[in-house]
Amino acid sequence: MMTSLEKAVQTQLANIQKKTGMTLKELSALAKKSGLTKHGELRELFMEKLSLGHGDANTLVHEILKSDGARTAEGKSTDAVLDEIYSGAKAGFRPIHEKLMKAIGEFGEFEIAPKKGYVSLRRKKQFAMIGPKTNTRFEVGINIKDLKKNSRLQEQPSGSMCNYVIPLTDAKEVDAELVAWIKSAFEEAG
Repeated sequence: MMTSLEKAVQTQLANIQKKTGMTLKELSALAKKSGLTKHGELRELFMEKLSLGHGDANTLVHEILKSDGARTAEGKSTDAVLDEIYSGAKAGFRPIHEKLMKAIGEFGEFEIAPKKGYVSLRRKKQFAMIGPKTNTRFEVGINIKDLKKNSRLQEQPSGSMCNYVIPLTDAKEVDAELVAWIKSAFEEAG
């Protein structure tokens, strides 16, 4: 069974094929014919030649090179990586992850890169990190500057991977306020 993450990638790839009028095989042949091998060079090629946005071009290069974080996270599938992140005492955090991904998925194109203990969400740059911090605490990290002071927002020291962290313990805490903060970070990262 496909995860919501894998479904999203498949939908994105189908949309890329519609936009370009080319199959994945043809897109792969175009990449090969270009002689370019680096991820960034191929992404630029697709953005320039096919007028794809950054997110679409990035996903396409990952598909062609089979190099996305989900596949390279120790050679495991996205499902396996998420199952590992949300196992044992952290299993109860999976509903928070699913609710966040459903809300964030409605913003538009972005790249999902599962890491060892969390999931990184990127456009031109990382805009959020989601995952369990400990067995009893889930965190959403967001990259955005100058949010209004709020008791839920924990400002992080300069140089941290995210400007703010929002701790969560329940899916009910994924509310309009939190989604709006993430959406602002998403828009700023485009």
